[in-house]
Amino acid sequence: MQNRLVKNFIKNPAWAGQHCQTKYYITIRKKTCQEAVNQGTIASMRTLILETPKRTGSEVTIVGWAQTIRKHGKIAFMDIYDRSGVVQVVATSADTVKSASELEQRTAVKIVGTVKKRGEKYVNNNIATGEIEIEAEQIEIIAKADVLPFDMGGKDLKLELPTLLDYRSLSLKHESVLMIFHIQAALADAFRNSAKQLDCTEIFVPTISSGATEGGSEVFPIDYYGHKAFLTQSPQLYKQIMVGVFERVFTIAKAYRAEPSVTTRHLSEATQMDVEMGFIEKFEELLDALEIVGTSMIRQISESHAHILKHFGVEEPLVPKKVPRLTLRDAQGIIKERTGRDLSKENDLNPEDEKEICQWAKEEHKSDFITITHFPVKKRAFYTMPDPKDPEYSLSYDLLFRGLEILSGSQRIHNYDQLITAMKKKGVDPDNFGMYLMAFKYGMPPEGGFSFGLERLTMKVLELKNVREASLFPRDMERIDERLSLSKKAG
Repeated sequence: MQNRLVKNFIKNPAWAGQHCQTKYYITIRKKTCQEAVNQGTIASMRTLILETPKRTGSEVTIVGWAQTIRKHGKIAFMDIYDRSGVVQVVATSADTVKSASELEQRTAVKIVGTVKKRGEKYVNNNIATGEIEIEAEQIEIIAKADVLPFDMGGKDLKLELPTLLDYRSLSLKHESVLMIFHIQAALADAFRNSAKQLDCTEIFVPTISSGATEGGSEVFPIDYYGHKAFLTQSPQLYKQIMVGVFERVFTIAKAYRAEPSVTTRHLSEATQMDVEMGFIEKFEELLDALEIVGTSMIRQISESHAHILKHFGVEEPLVPKKVPRLTLRDAQGIIKERTGRDLSKENDLNPEDEKEICQWAKEEHKSDFITITHFPVKKRAFYTMPDPKDPEYSLSYDLLFRGLEILSGSQRIHNYDQLITAMKKKGVDPDNFGMYLMAFKYGMPPEGGFSFGLERLTMKVLELKNVREASLFPRDMERIDERLSLSKKAG
């Protein structure tokens, strides 16, 4: 039996994964492949750092990066982290102390050692492995790190934003920066889960289009094999097409806006999380759906990543059972009562207005969310459905969270002739949208949707000062990885 097991593993490792486990890891059916380990056909594998407390008293092999190194006389301490967490390693022998002392921060290492309980007064309650430490027996450098250009050992990375981004490949390794993108990944995962709860099918859409998605001039033109094309301003047109195929869809896609802006809330390349749903019977169905998805995402993050919110010192979000809703005109009226500012001629809320109405929602409804509806038709894209009761206004909406718009959407025009008329009124040439318009000739039901900005949402969950902090590699007027001004000088 054992020989057959080893032979089958060599021929088909996936088969072995169903029938055996290595000494430490592959656990599926509680059988062992120790002979395969002994013969070298399966490598003896590492223990993830998060699993080390379960191995107290045992020898383990861990791999990861040296976060901090502290030498105290004849002893050295290291904080080592991998994808699962961080653990303290102590070096006590002359050889291991020497090896530890020679390490630079962020050096990739392999450490063999024994897991030991910490004394009660040395327990670190701030980390999951805080009740144990690993006494190193062997320290091996896997990949050496150069001397760092700045200190990476503190709780916070105290750098100006341009420097933080100039060294992005390095700064992303810092614990606080890394946490931002754990939150972002969790938000995207929560969005997917919520969209699937709405019975939406995930789709994957192009980011090159023959026409400007929203119309207007805020587009990036590209040379497409000698033809004119554009980077898409949103996945809007394609997700509408796919409503005629799947009825309900969602996507996570890149969007490009050539906005001449360097504010703290704008990016030239952003990540959108979009839902589009067909067979809408009334406008309120869309409001219910967007509020379910938005509040569900934040609720999940608050529960699963409370330790990160605590690390950033932010309050737990106020997630109400029912999100307050106001029309734009009603919101402007409340703002006038609170501030004296007359906004009756404005077509939208400016950043100061968004903060004010969110503060009202927090005070009056114990909610960090508020939905604003019925923006003027002239403010919205050509595909937005006018309100039949008041055609100057549209069946549109924004969702605000903690003083910032994180979502926009509307019910769409689904009648082909009405859509053509709306395009011409907006100065959009229907001839540039043949594939899109085709979908409306063949049974497009009443439909609508919405789009979250992932970076903006991440920014507000953690109360970051600038949306660029919530983008792995932000693109704006001044930067494509490196600062454009520096690239020009180099050229």
